[in-house]
Amino acid sequence: MAKPPPSAAASAAGGRGPAHHRTRLLLLLLVAVAASAFTAGYLLRGAPVGPCDTRGDPVDVATARAGGAASSPLGFMKSKLVLLVSHELSLSGGPLLLMELAFLLRQVGCQVVWITNQRPEGTNDVSYSLEHKMLNHGVQVLPARGQEAIETALKADLVILNTAVAGKWLDAVLKDNVPQVLPKILWWIHEMRGHYFKLEYVKHLPLVAGAMIDSHITVEYWKTRTHDRLNIQMPQTYAVHLGNSKELTEVAEDNVARRVLREHIREFLGVRSEDLLFAIINSVSRGKGQDLFLQAFHQSLQLIQHQKLKVPKVHAVVVGSDMSAQTKFETQLREFVAKNGIHDRVHFINKTLAVAPYLAAIDVLVQNSQARGECFGRITIEAMAFKLPVLGTAAGGTTEIVLDGSTGLLHPAGKEGVTPLAKNMVRLASHVEQRVSMGNKGYARVKERFMEHHMAERIAVVLKEVLHKSRQHPHS
Repeated sequence: MAKPPPSAAASAAGGRGPAHHRTRLLLLLLVAVAASAFTAGYLLRGAPVGPCDTRGDPVDVATARAGGAASSPLGFMKSKLVLLVSHELSLSGGPLLLMELAFLLRQVGCQVVWITNQRPEGTNDVSYSLEHKMLNHGVQVLPARGQEAIETALKADLVILNTAVAGKWLDAVLKDNVPQVLPKILWWIHEMRGHYFKLEYVKHLPLVAGAMIDSHITVEYWKTRTHDRLNIQMPQTYAVHLGNSKELTEVAEDNVARRVLREHIREFLGVRSEDLLFAIINSVSRGKGQDLFLQAFHQSLQLIQHQKLKVPKVHAVVVGSDMSAQTKFETQLREFVAKNGIHDRVHFINKTLAVAPYLAAIDVLVQNSQARGECFGRITIEAMAFKLPVLGTAAGGTTEIVLDGSTGLLHPAGKEGVTPLAKNMVRLASHVEQRVSMGNKGYARVKERFMEHHMAERIAVVLKEVLHKSRQHPHS
């Protein structure tokens, strides 16, 4: 669509320029963003539904936005029926990623049905709001159990199981119909933890049409672990790197949006514009390494003081807490902060869908996932889109994203990584030119291989092969 002439734009903005109008709208958005720091449920319940989400056929709206199936590498999925089976519906990476794929498929006119296998009983604000969002995009949401779920699985062109745990749904629901459905299943796996390697979860894995995993290192890990521990073979397995959503990319590349978000999030946190913010953005758990991050941050403060370095005032931001849960781990984090007297330097933010405002507000992302690391770690490429350097553990998919010494710095996982991480934080705090250089190189790397269209192209190759394979099978 052609842009209106300046005079028309000014008139539409109430007599002022388009930049002012856009800034005003962003300021209104920030009210909701600030509220999200207290509770993710509030953000989801309070998100207004725009008129485009409530008028007309959702299929037409989605297709119009995307320019139709012809403009997408997933265009061949038009009119096909796809069943998505997720083990849960939450703010964690796996379900949100599957939702994004659902919306990409809807944009090309694909019929998409969603099933959540482990849906909590009673009212759950998060799952209710996410289901409402899917319905607004034209995704049909069904109960995980019942005849309708069975019939949908039998007639679907493709069934995508999301995460290893979703495999429990097959025997529990399909029962005698499992053999008919297996030849058209694509299993999308995101896990790296050892406790997911249970036969009750993945016993059908060798018989499905294919498996899709987010990084090459995780593919090799699954092949070795399933063979050695479970004595089963992986099916045809594809390593598919993820990409950033168009929505996040638009914010990252909008200078006005980034500046406004940065100013107001920092005002909300009570930090100055010249202060330096290191942030970890992940659900708070021991596996994500927030405790080791805070230990490294405390060491970095000691190093700065001991070496008498002249650096900006540094802060640590932990995005992904669940303040209502009051878990033992959350309590330990706060006790560590209080014990070491760094409460004025550490900021806890509740888990939220809106990560872009915090990426705009910080200076360095820390990806501190432990043990085998992240299968991929999408927040890493999201941060790189905002031209942020990344300090990551040398484990898992992070090693396929971050170029050590170029787009960021890597440190060992575990306790032995605390001091190296602290030194890396001091290094970036002391050298602004290095932060800028790494951020720019990270942004270039994202543009080269981690955009939404890159992900869609990679997934399209897999879907074509899986669909072809399923059509050749006598049970399909």
